[in-house]
Amino acid sequence: MKRLVEIGFIRVGDWRLVSGRLVFGIDVAIDSTNVLYAFVSEGEVRYIGKTTRTLPKRMQGYQNPSSSQSTNIRNNTEIKILLALKKNVDIYALPDTGLLRYGEFSINLAAGLEDGLIGTLKPAWNCR
Repeated sequence: MKRLVEIGFIRVGDWRLVSGRLVFGIDVAIDSTNVLYAFVSEGEVRYIGKTTRTLPKRMQGYQNPSSSQSTNIRNNTEIKILLALKKNVDIYALPDTGLLRYGEFSINLAAGLEDGLIGTLKPAWNCR
């Protein structure tokens, strides 16, 4: 987890169980798209993902997964298990400021970092 914070990830919210239903709370507004995010529990990075949508829109997929979304279903279940065990599940994010460029081309930071972070940190919920 420390490694994520060192490269700019910040805690932006968390997951909760409300009447048995999974609900996310976002404390820090991130309006950008191309966000790299992580689910962290007890200081351990459990999952790393990226989204081209806003972070709240992406979290809605985990909160209410459809039957065809296997990653969303799997993470919904894993988050609920930890919360039932009274463990916190925090949401961290690294927003893309759009400042990285190569010549006239903008570089998508989330897309560029995701595979490297997953390969190095090997989060338990990233099944690849």
